[in-house]
Amino acid sequence: MSQREKTVAEIQAMREGGKILATIFDGLKKQVKAGVSELELDAWTEKEIARLGATSTYKTDEVNFPAVICISTNDQIVHSIPTDYVLQDGDVVSFDLVITYKKMKTDSAFTMVVGGNPNGVVKHLIKATERSLYAGVDAIKGPVRTGDISAAVEKVLSDAKLGIIRELVGHGIGHEMHEPPEVANYGRKGTGAFLNVGDTIAIEPMATLGGEKIKVDADEWTISTKDGSLAAHFEHTVLITEDGAEILTQL
Repeated sequence: MSQREKTVAEIQAMREGGKILATIFDGLKKQVKAGVSELELDAWTEKEIARLGATSTYKTDEVNFPAVICISTNDQIVHSIPTDYVLQDGDVVSFDLVITYKKMKTDSAFTMVVGGNPNGVVKHLIKATERSLYAGVDAIKGPVRTGDISAAVEKVLSDAKLGIIRELVGHGIGHEMHEPPEVANYGRKGTGAFLNVGDTIAIEPMATLGGEKIKVDADEWTISTKDGSLAAHFEHTVLITEDGAEILTQL
């Protein structure tokens, strides 16, 4: 199934929305410190979304998530509801945000360590997961199959000997938060759906210091590692161009 074609104006709206999302993340990183609660960070993000003229996609009828941003700490991978948990030095925290601007959606995520001083193995987890995201982007030389992106992501994570989350995937995005096709974090070159110029996707590798198995917590949103190992998550919204890819969710 192919994506619904976007107009030039809709793609430009995604560019503008992506810059807004990146601006929010740039400010959010400065708010993350020991002694700040997840709920405080959610409230700060909500104010910034409104100030910059966008809306939180998570709090619309499309999703009905109970917060504006997902904040996943330590063994939590994605979709975690912010709580009154107060961050501590050394916590590994992932932030995942989708906003709507001029009716178009953009999606991005990043992981960081509270206090900014990760130990060797945590630093390896974060750096390798982020590197796998950009490997996926670099695999796009124009129109491409999803398997080419997936294979590039998988190679970095496998070489780093990290657990690859296989049950959760990237996706098309634009008019809706989740559109076709799925973009897995493992795969084979030359396989999968074909992405054309003008298509927009969210590439989002998720990796762990342990195994790949996941569990859904009692809140029916939060997805954590089954073995309790630390997890990382990075994501960008990307536009397929004639000869490559344009990352929309960066400054």
